[in-house]
Amino acid sequence: MFIVDDDPSVLRSLTRMFQLEGYAVEGFAHPRQMLERGPGKRPGCVVMDLRMPELNGLELQAQLRQVGWMQPIIFISGHGDVPAVVKAMKAGAVDFLSKPFSTAELQAAVERALAQDRVASSAEQELAALRARFSKLTPREQQVCRMVAQGMLNKQIAAELGTAEQTVRLQRSRVMDKLEVDSVAELVRLLERLEPSQPTSGKSPGL
Repeated sequence: MFIVDDDPSVLRSLTRMFQLEGYAVEGFAHPRQMLERGPGKRPGCVVMDLRMPELNGLELQAQLRQVGWMQPIIFISGHGDVPAVVKAMKAGAVDFLSKPFSTAELQAAVERALAQDRVASSAEQELAALRARFSKLTPREQQVCRMVAQGMLNKQIAAELGTAEQTVRLQRSRVMDKLEVDSVAELVRLLERLEPSQPTSGKSPGL
């Protein structure tokens, strides 16, 4: 996990507390230091102060996202106001704790953030694996894949592509093998994850 706070005593206290709890902790006394470090390994989370010199917490939040930091962010502040809270949460912060807060409250917020990041990281890894499998398809196989997901019959696909129905059957079989799916329903779900903006049909694809 990562802690950003320009108050040396707060930074030391929080770093030591989480280290004693068994967390791997990196502390930064200045927002620029964290930006220079580069994105950390996941799962993880960031605990940062809202009000810091030169670059405040909201500005740091935006810049971290721009350079590839995806870990959930928890804001802590003694000066939190409603507009700042709303802006932070809309930008993806998972929690906003106003000082004074208890150790238990902060630890609970960190556990929630870490759990959220574990789920997100796992989903991203799974999606990357799906993309890798889809990339194994030839351009024509990708066409056939999308048409099958839209509910088109083999003979309809053959007519659309100007090819033989037997060729479509072979291409369809290769699609299923390369994507490691056993049914059209699985194929549809996989394609919906890869291309959520592409509409799929509720028709029952034929063989």
